[in-house]
Amino acid sequence: MKKEELNTSAHTLVFDITEEYEGLSLKEILYDHMKLSSRLVRRLKRNKTIFVNGNQIPFHAKMRKGDRVQVIMEEEANQFEAENIPIQVIYEDMDLLLINKEPGIVVHPTKGHPNGTMANAIVYYMQEKGEIFKIRFVNRLDRDTSGLIIVAKNPYIQQVLSKQMQQNLIQKQYIAIVEGIISEDRGTIDEPIGRPDPEDIRRKVCPEGQPSITHYQVLSRFGKEATLIRVSLETGRTHQIRVHMAHIGHPLIGDALYGSEEKVLIDRQALHAEFLAFIHPRTKERIEARAPMPFDMQETIKKLSISVEKM
Repeated sequence: MKKEELNTSAHTLVFDITEEYEGLSLKEILYDHMKLSSRLVRRLKRNKTIFVNGNQIPFHAKMRKGDRVQVIMEEEANQFEAENIPIQVIYEDMDLLLINKEPGIVVHPTKGHPNGTMANAIVYYMQEKGEIFKIRFVNRLDRDTSGLIIVAKNPYIQQVLSKQMQQNLIQKQYIAIVEGIISEDRGTIDEPIGRPDPEDIRRKVCPEGQPSITHYQVLSRFGKEATLIRVSLETGRTHQIRVHMAHIGHPLIGDALYGSEEKVLIDRQALHAEFLAFIHPRTKERIEARAPMPFDMQETIKKLSISVEKM
């Protein structure tokens, strides 16, 4: 799909048939060129919201030059209650919402956290703007990890970005403060991560785990106490950075699960999802988003710098 072929509705996709696509079936256009998933197409077919020139036609019908395929994704009822919780929007368009999540807030409601989540905050934000869309998270962050969260405003955008995520096509960078001094300026940790005990939320490096690759670059060293690093991921396993850094003897400062429970410097793991880059499913443009470092990590760096100066 080309940018100029699409209208301005977040819930509508349009594909104009040019000479290149003449003779292909509607089914081929939907699956091979509009890249819609089988699940989404089945739902659209059931809802009777796939049109060619304003009419519903058989999937085997052949396309002619000048035909217009229009797919309308019906608005779905939102599944969360609205709560007036401030959010920091980094990027937004008719398809996407990128938010800088504060530390200490859960992404979506759970049994242990039924409200006060990012999902509740987004619903309130959406209602204030007069928008209606089901909350669809493309990525997740731990409660105590801050940084960028991607929200899709329709199922097509979620489908494409989730596939990019699975194929490791979404570039992800984090900032972390770890215990001890990492001597080399750069490094890669290529170790499988698994969950040997299903009753334990902790993950470990283990032979039967899933392939996991973490790259890190040292930004600053603080005496013998800590190292500030930038981390990029080739894979997206649960707790990947926390597990890998602990595995090489440098757990994140403040990480009670994989490191020390000492909370003098910061009362959570010092980890921030700083940067995301991906290809926009509708426009095909590269989207880059960066979230500023949160106050508590800035203060931790200041404390570490002061400690070094006193040595």
